[in-house]
Amino acid sequence: MGRILAIDYGSKRVGLAVTDSLRLIASGLTSIHSKDLVKFLDDYLKKETVDIIVVGEPKTLQNNKSDSARFIEPFVVHLKKKFPDVKIERYDERFTSALAQQTMLMGGLKKKDRQDKATVDVISAIIILQDYMTSLESK
Repeated sequence: MGRILAIDYGSKRVGLAVTDSLRLIASGLTSIHSKDLVKFLDDYLKKETVDIIVVGEPKTLQNNKSDSARFIEPFVVHLKKKFPDVKIERYDERFTSALAQQTMLMGGLKKKDRQDKATVDVISAIIILQDYMTSLESK
């Protein structure tokens, strides 16, 4: 069974999280510049078996696509073409940044560490992945 990889895609930075090979645990992988993402994924997929890539889908409180969807949609189209053997899923990412901030606060991170946007991106990706995994259990 291959891993599941989650992407919290931003115009500047991308947070990545991945499961273990048994798909039991979601862990942070890294945060990278968005322009380096496809190269990173290409290298990663050569080393690890990934069956599903979950890309966060930003929505408004009214369940409409948010403004940031305009740069995520073309990325997802490119991802599907570049990696045709990997299932690409979209998953609602509403509130993940707020949950990431709350998680860091509850985890006792200092204010300076909580302001590190790369850390927020990785934690957001973990939350997306964990929520996605939970949704699979209920199917």
